[in-house]
Amino acid sequence: MTEVHPPAWPHSGAPRRLSFISAPNEQARRTHDELVARYGQYAPHDADAVICLGGDGFMLETLHSRLGEPIPVYGINCGSVGFLMNPSLPDDLPAHLAQTQAATLHPLRMCSIDRAGVETKALALNDVFLFRQTRQAAKIEIAVDGRVRMPELICDGVLVSTPAGSTAYNLSAHGPIVPLSANLLPLTPISAFRPRRWRGALLPSTARVTLTILESEKRPVAAVADFTEVRDVVRVEIEEDRTLHVTLLFDAGQSLSERILAEQFTV
Repeated sequence: MTEVHPPAWPHSGAPRRLSFISAPNEQARRTHDELVARYGQYAPHDADAVICLGGDGFMLETLHSRLGEPIPVYGINCGSVGFLMNPSLPDDLPAHLAQTQAATLHPLRMCSIDRAGVETKALALNDVFLFRQTRQAAKIEIAVDGRVRMPELICDGVLVSTPAGSTAYNLSAHGPIVPLSANLLPLTPISAFRPRRWRGALLPSTARVTLTILESEKRPVAAVADFTEVRDVVRVEIEEDRTLHVTLLFDAGQSLSERILAEQFTV
């Protein structure tokens, strides 16, 4: 589940202790130096807010590093896409931060077993997806909360997305966009061959999804959780981890909920 909150600082005053981090590109580094010269620099654990300068990829890395910590993250777009970022640099950054809206994101936890019996655990704020490693289509059994719902999906792959990640790979795979407050996780096939007309499912955020690879030696499959890739998996379990969270800040009127809603009307 993703929780949407009122302004992060509803009380009087504004955050003053800021920590600036930047992606390794010229625009982000230049903006970083300008902001540090103007507002100073604090270590992330001593700051009121972390200011992330870059694009969506760098923001995702930053959010992973801040998981489980109470300090919110505010992004300024110095990259290309910027769906998770705010579009421009405000004149008075501390006063502006006091008027932002906060979204609390919870990650998915992936636990995979490969053919050698090695267990790998990883977190994903966007999605966990499985994808075939060779020319052979994958065959995957899908179970939800211990009950097999699809004995065999023949496909290129399958993914489970968070609401925040539903506009990313999930949308490209023709999965549904999910509002942040919906408490739902999209389960979306990637190029399904059989059953050909199956478009996926919307699962409650409490669901535990188990994906079992059929004919795993003949049809090898990789599993990916954001930045972590595991090859030759035979079984993958996915569920939301409610013990971890990260808080993301957006300009007033440009919240993540609003962006996800607007994306559904984009043609």
